[in-house]
Amino acid sequence: MNEDVEPQDPCVERLARLTGDRCKAKNAARRLQTLTDNIDESELVAEAEIFKAMSDPCRLAILKLLREGELCVCEIMTALDRPQSSTSHHLSILKRAGLIRERKEGKWSRYRLSEGAVIEMMNLAKLMTSL
Repeated sequence: MNEDVEPQDPCVERLARLTGDRCKAKNAARRLQTLTDNIDESELVAEAEIFKAMSDPCRLAILKLLREGELCVCEIMTALDRPQSSTSHHLSILKRAGLIRERKEGKWSRYRLSEGAVIEMMNLAKLMTSL
């Protein structure tokens, strides 16, 4: 029995079946392994939370309002014609995702975008819709 036989990698075998070329499959499997090794699972979860927070039309409208500057909850709920409870719920999701910051002013809470990258993300989304 030959001891130089390497164990069969399921990824290589699968790619070889799909492509019909074992050599290309080995190279592709190595490349895919390198790519997947560079993916941080905790980063994926955090990034997904940001996209989920931005995926609701009401929350996106809040971000667009805050693009123009700081607003209090009463101003946001009036602008969107939404109840205070709904507005506060959406604001808490945006805050938890790190998209907005809160500043207390007496009994009022004022909100603003957390950083310019949020505007960049909205600009990119708008650009993608016009393609």
